[in-house]
Amino acid sequence: MFCFRSKESKSRVETRTLSSYTIGMINPSTARPDGLRIQQLEKLVKISVTLNSTANLDELLQYIIKTAVEILDCEAASILLHDEKRNCLFFAASTGSEPNKMAQILVPIDGSLAGNIYREGQPIIINDVSQDARHFSGVGQQVHFETHSLMGVPMRIRDKGVGVLEAINKKNGTFSDSDKQLLSVLASQAAVAIYNARLIQALQKAYEEISETDRFKSNFLALASHELRTPLGIIIGYASFLQDEQEGDVSDSAERVLAAASQMRSVIDAMTSLQLLQAKGMTFKPRVVPIQQVLTTAYEEMRQIAEELRHTVTLDLPQQALLVTADPEKITPAFVNILGNAIRFTPSGGKIVIGAAQKGGNICAWISDTGIGLAADQLTKVFQEFYQVEPHTTRHFGGLGIGLTIAKGLIETQGGRIWAESEGLGKGVAIKVLVPPAGTASLKSA
Repeated sequence: MFCFRSKESKSRVETRTLSSYTIGMINPSTARPDGLRIQQLEKLVKISVTLNSTANLDELLQYIIKTAVEILDCEAASILLHDEKRNCLFFAASTGSEPNKMAQILVPIDGSLAGNIYREGQPIIINDVSQDARHFSGVGQQVHFETHSLMGVPMRIRDKGVGVLEAINKKNGTFSDSDKQLLSVLASQAAVAIYNARLIQALQKAYEEISETDRFKSNFLALASHELRTPLGIIIGYASFLQDEQEGDVSDSAERVLAAASQMRSVIDAMTSLQLLQAKGMTFKPRVVPIQQVLTTAYEEMRQIAEELRHTVTLDLPQQALLVTADPEKITPAFVNILGNAIRFTPSGGKIVIGAAQKGGNICAWISDTGIGLAADQLTKVFQEFYQVEPHTTRHFGGLGIGLTIAKGLIETQGGRIWAESEGLGKGVAIKVLVPPAGTASLKSA
């Protein structure tokens, strides 16, 4: 059966009380004996309760058509929904038939009873279908069910057609206006249920797609970094051997190979770090350490690259030790990535400042540059995975776009906070970090 499934949810996208449908629809003048009418209304109330307590459309529609059969005293009922892509109706739920076979039967909008009900938005009662040329007997023949009488009402919500609810073969007597009013209430309930379930289903599908995409990215990072390490180790090994054993051009070539291999290894390390952060597989061993030591170590690791680009790097660090609680082996790479980003996106001969100070009970560290700057809408995007400031077709600065993502993960996992500041394009960037002071595991309130 074609249906819309969704997990149980306490939240409701849209709910309506039974009275909002029954007012003006149940005409007292056409009411049946009081006892039967009370039973029918009780059934409608139960449907309303069910509607507001579950988002499983399949179960809900089955309950609705079962209730339709009971309160209208008929042999069968069915719900046809509109397929927007094919512009036709299909059987989403039906009693006394094979659901899978019924779901495959398409009902055209033009030239069919159900299509006419859906298109015109008006109920139809036919107490002898053999006298109505619009009735298509082919459906009954396919599922081995003979239709004698039929009543159908449109399912609509917010003036938009959703489908058609049908009751088939009245057991005693004929379908009446009172039956039509009851079925119209059920149809309204079904329309709300479908509307809610489709919204919930769409949200769940979107979430599942995002989760699946994240899983594929994580698996790719893990596989790629693992597979690249072995050949890279061989390259570094042979290059080191040639550098030690040979002289002249061979040694110089080996040095260039080693430099390229080292750069490649840093990329692989970054991929591994990102994968571990995503999988929450990274362990931390926090201890008290001066932030000056962390920043100086990060600078020493990136000094050669900064000098090659003729950057002027200034260490604006106070003499008094600013003690923080962090794992130095995990927070230092965060600042290495931040500094590497500043070096890469600052044109040759630029200025970079590495600083730290006490701020509101916390330790604030920053790395500022005179580089290409950021637009206002990029200040948060630069921390997203694989985000590139430049279009991929005109890139000048390189990188995977995960350096600041890793820095953010390493810092926030240790109780810190990171953000970017910039006065605009061409005016440089300052990446600032708040780190918990010694003796604490989280930031103090400012």
